[in-house]
Amino acid sequence: MNNKLANDKNIEFLYKAILSLESEEECANFFEDLCTVQELKTLAQRIVVAKMLSEKSVYTDIVRETGASTATISRVNRSLQYGCDGYDIIFERIKEKEANE
Repeated sequence: MNNKLANDKNIEFLYKAILSLESEEECANFFEDLCTVQELKTLAQRIVVAKMLSEKSVYTDIVRETGASTATISRVNRSLQYGCDGYDIIFERIKEKEANE
């Protein structure tokens, strides 16, 4: 692990927990137990913002479609540009999976 949080044992345990999930249903149940409704909506909003940014959507369209603030959009955009490529990895894997279905 090469990110800033690599030495945080609690976060490492969270990552292991997520990686142990085997289905979308298990994932939904876990995150519903783990997060408040608002936390889950915030996470979901960020990933949709990231997807729209990666598809070259403009801020005004993203605000209109997601309700995200421009500050949130900027923060997500910074992660896309200078982060650990986590968004890119999952978007590529989702695209591959959908192509194979």
